[in-house]
Amino acid sequence: MAKKIARNQSVAIPEQTESVTLIDVARVAGVAPMTVSRALHRPELVRSDTARKVREAVRATGYVPNMLAGGLASSKSRLVAILLPTIANSIFADTVQALMDGLTASGYQTLLGLTGYSTAREEELVEAILGRRPDGIVLAGTSHTEATIKRLTKGKIPVVEIWDLTDKPIDMVIGFSHEQVGAEVARHLIRKGYQRFGVISVDDPRGLRRCRSLINELASHGKTNVPFEVLQAPATLQGGREGLSRMITSGCPEVVVCSSDTLAQGVLAEAASRGLNVPGDVAVMGFGDLSTAAHVYPALSTVRVDGATIGKNAAAALLARFAAEADKDQVAVRMDTGFSIIDRESA
Repeated sequence: MAKKIARNQSVAIPEQTESVTLIDVARVAGVAPMTVSRALHRPELVRSDTARKVREAVRATGYVPNMLAGGLASSKSRLVAILLPTIANSIFADTVQALMDGLTASGYQTLLGLTGYSTAREEELVEAILGRRPDGIVLAGTSHTEATIKRLTKGKIPVVEIWDLTDKPIDMVIGFSHEQVGAEVARHLIRKGYQRFGVISVDDPRGLRRCRSLINELASHGKTNVPFEVLQAPATLQGGREGLSRMITSGCPEVVVCSSDTLAQGVLAEAASRGLNVPGDVAVMGFGDLSTAAHVYPALSTVRVDGATIGKNAAAALLARFAAEADKDQVAVRMDTGFSIIDRESA
């Protein structure tokens, strides 16, 4: 594979299996290796067009600059980066706690980054974090930009994607199928006799996948035209209240399925404020089984995911990789931790 550069030169870009060096970047950019180093570390000392060419070459090759002063490529940082969408609610708390406990016990420190449900923001964080040479990276979800995937593949650093499943992980993946959650919830509620459905979600890619899978499953049972309210992430109680308020203007559904327990508890609050009986007038289903779910009134029906098991296994997978010092392709980890539907009073 070749990339066209200035002065009509054609320079080969290293294959995915090769380790990209500063010299490779210099060759693609058409400048000296010292200029590349200066552009990366002291950009104010180089011309703007030269800095631009270097940045383009870095992106094209997937080169990861070492930002550790005096660090060696073979040195170990004993640092693991964890990238999550948010800490605004506690849905990831058990996972992070188990993950950090497992890593800390083996002498590793953790760095937490928040993506705000944005793959572009995740890309920026990955670029910044890779420059610090972490020993491993944990990502929530399997949706990433092409640049993120390329950098992580080129970087040859162990990566665990969690809270999701895919047949084409970057490296290791531990989680569950969001599509299966949606389909199983739909079938479960149909068996309970519900006919008219409403759906409320935030614009979290995983939540949307669950909800769309649920709607598709409902359609296969002849239940179409399902009201679907999509709110801006993160999930809040206010969002749940506003979602139900908008939905019932065209008629109240028999059951409202929410992409999170937080939204569902907002729906419960709005229903109570309107004098609606739950589940008599409207039933409510959440996701996540937060610590509060069993203690609201009425107790919330939901989907339980074993976040602690995900975190524990993610830590174990990373530690096994660190100990083996093997290439990624030699250790395949794809673990389905499953989920369970919890029936309580709200549905």
